[in-house]
Amino acid sequence: MAEDLALLHQKVDLLTEQVATLTAHAEVQQRRQREFDELKDDAIPIVNHMIKLSIDELADIGTEFEIEDLFFLLKRVIRNTHMLLAMFDRFEALMGLADETELLGKQVFNFTVEQLDKFEREGYFDFAREGWLIVERIVTEFSEEDVRALGDNVVTILNTVRNMTQPEIMALANNAVGAIQEDIPETEKVSTWALLRQLSDPKVRRGMARMMNILKALDEQAD
Repeated sequence: MAEDLALLHQKVDLLTEQVATLTAHAEVQQRRQREFDELKDDAIPIVNHMIKLSIDELADIGTEFEIEDLFFLLKRVIRNTHMLLAMFDRFEALMGLADETELLGKQVFNFTVEQLDKFEREGYFDFAREGWLIVERIVTEFSEEDVRALGDNVVTILNTVRNMTQPEIMALANNAVGAIQEDIPETEKVSTWALLRQLSDPKVRRGMARMMNILKALDEQAD
């Protein structure tokens, strides 16, 4: 009798669990049904509005649009699927190239900014500014005729500069500057006889000969 009563209690407990499970499923189903009904109530006005707008737009098109045109367009799209895919692939490649170009542009911009900052710190801009001031002074000081005359004689000027920059001429000019800068003590007497005695020095005679050649060249140029 006790065993039958225990078995009955087990069946009652099992039945209670099943009823609770069915009740929970029923509540879930009811909640989903309510959510679906709410979604349907919210969606129906929107769908109706979209249908009305579509009807109005199609009414504006009138006889210019036919259902056969839509089918023809769909067939064209399906028939050219490979071409569309190739077009998308090229578009993706173009977008990748644009990203790489943007990255490269940023690197070039950063490099340019760094170089400009370096030039500014090293004084290139100050040098260019002063050089431009020199150009402005040249423009204001010289007329058009002066520039034309400079162009006519530029070959002669360049030849003169080339001759003046020869090693022997530069050495001669350096020696002459050094001799001019050399101080002669005030206590030392420079008499006429002392200068005449200097004529016995071969270097002095060669120097005077060069001075004579310069005087002759100046006179020939004047003539």
